[in-house]
Amino acid sequence: MSLIIATTLRAEGVTGVHTHIRQLQRYIGQRGMSATLVTPSSGRPLLAAAVFGMNSVLRRCSGSAAVVWYLYWHEAFLRGALRRCLSQAGPCVVYAQSPTAARAALRARRGTNQRVVLAVHFTTSYADEFATDYIRKEGRVFRAIRRSERETIPRVDGIVYVSNAVRHALLAWLPEAAAVPSTVINNFVAPSPPVPGAGQRADLVSIGALRPLKNHRFLLEVLLEAKRAGRRVTLDVFGDGPSRRELEGLTRSLGLAGQVSWCGFRRDVRDLMPGYRIYVHASYSEALPLAIVEALAAGLPVIAGDVGGISEMGHNGLELRFWPLDDPGKAAAMMLELLDHEPLRLRAAKAAAARFKSDYDADVVGSRLLTFLTGDMP
Repeated sequence: MSLIIATTLRAEGVTGVHTHIRQLQRYIGQRGMSATLVTPSSGRPLLAAAVFGMNSVLRRCSGSAAVVWYLYWHEAFLRGALRRCLSQAGPCVVYAQSPTAARAALRARRGTNQRVVLAVHFTTSYADEFATDYIRKEGRVFRAIRRSERETIPRVDGIVYVSNAVRHALLAWLPEAAAVPSTVINNFVAPSPPVPGAGQRADLVSIGALRPLKNHRFLLEVLLEAKRAGRRVTLDVFGDGPSRRELEGLTRSLGLAGQVSWCGFRRDVRDLMPGYRIYVHASYSEALPLAIVEALAAGLPVIAGDVGGISEMGHNGLELRFWPLDDPGKAAAMMLELLDHEPLRLRAAKAAAARFKSDYDADVVGSRLLTFLTGDMP
């Protein structure tokens, strides 16, 4: 049975969903199989680019209008691309990376022998992902997205939840989804290859889109508290986004310019991870962040908020430490305890590597996902 991956995102990108797709393609490729990636730009890239370009214009005027435009046209183009693909595919599985992609697949498929499986990467609802930056929670657009999800999700043939947290959050408002065959399978990555001569880059590293939800301001507040305690801690942040200019300005105004580097997006960030001592994360909400999975793969202890799927990713006090996102002083003390006691940090690093191997290694987890997608799992 062939596998088709459907996403409303571009083929190349920096999100966790992009990483999930790349890791799945790599895993099945190593086993002599292949998966067809279908995006809204598949087949008509120039027309799609022209239509999607309007989104940035609309965003300046109205976040709600931009979201409506984005969802409508990305679904329409993806549906057209899937129709062309599925007309020749025969029996297959469409692995949809969002409810919008799942709806496009359900409308495009040629029969029930073309199964649609939804990946739930979001927390609670796709509407909530947009509500953090662009639309009003419980507003008209928010409610419309929820209605679409209520119509679409119970109709898919299977659901893959990336954590128990997202499963509980979705079922809390959409109990009908419980009737759909489902499984909880963690995000996974391939083991990190050894990097010869990886030198010390900074004390801390963090990866994520620079947007309010990711709460990078908190990291700066923690470093400021450490500085007040007489400790100069350095941090590299990888990622880009709409908050970058604001965060760079705040870094300078807090007197942290010599300690914090905003490194932008880099494809080789996994190769750089061994050059740090601790991975830090401050997001308010996460399904199961691949950035933390990659940190564990590199053998880095992790300090993060006890939110969403992060709560399931390790034991507090071992490979993970949960810091209070409302108290940068306590958080700084926790960070300095780990930084200043190398035996403690090394034990945490060893536990991180072991946790990755057991729960997030592609060679361990990939087979479970592939088995569920191809229908061999009840």
